[in-house]
Amino acid sequence: MTEQNPAAVADLARRSRIAGRSLAGANRGVKDRALHAMADALAKAEDAVLAANESDVAAAEQAGTAPGLVDRLRLDPGRVGGMADGLRALAGLPDPIGDVVRGWTNPNGVQVRQVRVPLGVVGIIYEARPNVTADAAGICLKSGNTVLLRGSSSAAASNAAVVTALRSGIRATGLPADVVQLVPGPRTVTDELMAARGLVDVLIPRGGAGLIDHVVGNSRVPVIETGVGNCHLYVDADADTEMALEIMINAKVQRPSVCNAIETLLVHREIAEDFLPAALRRLAEAGVTVHGDERVAGYGTVVPVTDEDFGTEYNSLDLAAAEVDSLDDAIDHIRRYSTGHSETIVTDSQSAAARFVAEIDAAAVLVNASSRFVDGGEFGFGAEIGISTQKLHARGPMGLPEMTSTKFVVSGAGQIR
Repeated sequence: MTEQNPAAVADLARRSRIAGRSLAGANRGVKDRALHAMADALAKAEDAVLAANESDVAAAEQAGTAPGLVDRLRLDPGRVGGMADGLRALAGLPDPIGDVVRGWTNPNGVQVRQVRVPLGVVGIIYEARPNVTADAAGICLKSGNTVLLRGSSSAAASNAAVVTALRSGIRATGLPADVVQLVPGPRTVTDELMAARGLVDVLIPRGGAGLIDHVVGNSRVPVIETGVGNCHLYVDADADTEMALEIMINAKVQRPSVCNAIETLLVHREIAEDFLPAALRRLAEAGVTVHGDERVAGYGTVVPVTDEDFGTEYNSLDLAAAEVDSLDDAIDHIRRYSTGHSETIVTDSQSAAARFVAEIDAAAVLVNASSRFVDGGEFGFGAEIGISTQKLHARGPMGLPEMTSTKFVVSGAGQIR
């Protein structure tokens, strides 16, 4: 399907809802076999997926796309293998559907249970990162949801190749392939998907601030917001310097284009003389451009920092940096600029760590650990739909339980009120 219109988008949603009836009756064994079949089909289609991705990457580079975004788009054998491994890992996780959240028996003998159920038809609107295609499809299937995948045009060929493989694996196990569907077409299709209230149960945007703001501000379908990651690392006065250096380099350099990479470094003035010269040297060796304030500039070569820099999610080898006078100043800075994703403190002080954890408002707060751990796979979720920075329904990495709602099941023996 190369052209889309409101009727076509609605048709895809209706097909998803019909497929959901079959998925609702599938037990864990059926879903896990489908996940393994999807992984096997994806592995067999590796050459086709990489060829499609090569064309997407070439087009992105020719269009002058930022290197960080190209990195998000790029696949290689390791990343395709990781997508397949993620699907297999999901098969090894407990099925949340039917889990009893709570239950009791009333004095009149009526039994009340609150149980987990699928959300229904889930629309995922995302940019680049074709690995999201496999992750989202697998998480939705395991949690009993059908999924409409609306990827960006920059990854159109990659996403199509991945979905073709996934659907062939699903079909081979007897489930309807329409539990996973791609939503192709021009940009207007995204708006039609956002207008599909009553056909689509929830939308999850995953990408940059522009995409997320557009979906949150314009969707008629309920939205679970996954936020951008302007993440901070605060090195406290009582920090272990070597530990802080290793965490800083890992959190900034390992993969700077992702949302759990740090974008700002804050250093307590009492440790600045010991920490900052080594930090600036290590960052320079890693190719990081430091946007530092006047106090940081006293310890090495930096680019003068601006207020806009402190509010920027770079997704590149750039890092804002400032020296602060106290833990209170660090907390105030983070409160001002944080997007509520992941915030880190390095300290040997239990009281400083306790205050930081209590007073920082974010989906994840880390003590003496890299923010790169804020990830569904690292948390043991197998994969993730995204990292929610909102406070209703789900917050943080969204795995299987976060992709469910609940309903009450009431059982009696003829009681009447």
